[in-house]
Amino acid sequence: MSVLVLAEVDNGVLAPATARIVAGAADLGPVDVLVVGPAAAASAAAALQQVNRVFSVTAEPVADGLATLIETFAHDYAYLVAAASSVGKDVIPRIAARLDIMPVTDITRILSPERFERPIYAGNAIETVRDPQPKHLLTLRASAFRPVATGGNATVEQRDISVAAAARIIATHRTESDSPDLATAQIVAGGGVSVGSAENFKLIERLAKTLGAAVGATRAAVDAGYAPNDWQVGQTGKVIAPDLYIAVGISGALQHLAGIQGAKKIIAINTDPEAPIVKIADLALIGDLFTVVPELIAELEKRKPS
Repeated sequence: MSVLVLAEVDNGVLAPATARIVAGAADLGPVDVLVVGPAAAASAAAALQQVNRVFSVTAEPVADGLATLIETFAHDYAYLVAAASSVGKDVIPRIAARLDIMPVTDITRILSPERFERPIYAGNAIETVRDPQPKHLLTLRASAFRPVATGGNATVEQRDISVAAAARIIATHRTESDSPDLATAQIVAGGGVSVGSAENFKLIERLAKTLGAAVGATRAAVDAGYAPNDWQVGQTGKVIAPDLYIAVGISGALQHLAGIQGAKKIIAINTDPEAPIVKIADLALIGDLFTVVPELIAELEKRKPS
């Protein structure tokens, strides 16, 4: 059965999440990718393995317009798939209403063409959902799937489709960063409210830069103004599944733990040996973060190849 994946395009560039969504969708059948953006993003999608065709459309990426666009492709596909991101969460419900389909969202594992796993109760339980509908509308949690490799050679078809949208983008405001994408990074260094200030949070940024890691933060740290909103990890932020998560000054509230449950290894740096994050960590360093983290950075710098 055929699958259409809506590519994640960020500032004109194909987002790393797309390779992960393609990997998950490939278990369902041959994958075509719809890229709404510049030709460079379409070419990047065509270079992904397990992609058969890429449809390239130039249109403004607003939710109602994207829903209309995807609807024009819907009759040719058994599966319409997007990332469980801000875009997917905005577009997929609109398509579901138009096509009268019950979507299955936030999928972390595909068991069969009609059976999927998804987290519920803030990640404290995993629900198995059976979807017997003739057409399936799905969102996949990108962090739950390993990305497909590049080296593919899919064909790119330019489609001239005019889509009327009720809304339009007036302006975009971005946080510039040279660190890896938080949602798909293999290493993440996260800081909590115990860091104390936005100035002190630069210590977490230094640790992340030394490791080539992304920077994360708890909701409390974001609410306190120590870190920008797009660094927030947890139930109300980004859900991550890195190979290594370093939690600095984080107690481990349930809402934060819901966002890091996919982490392969967790290192906790905390003064409280009874903190929830310490109890689930693979390795705990008990001590003052302002002492431990600089020592850790210094040691890592020594071990860097010259």
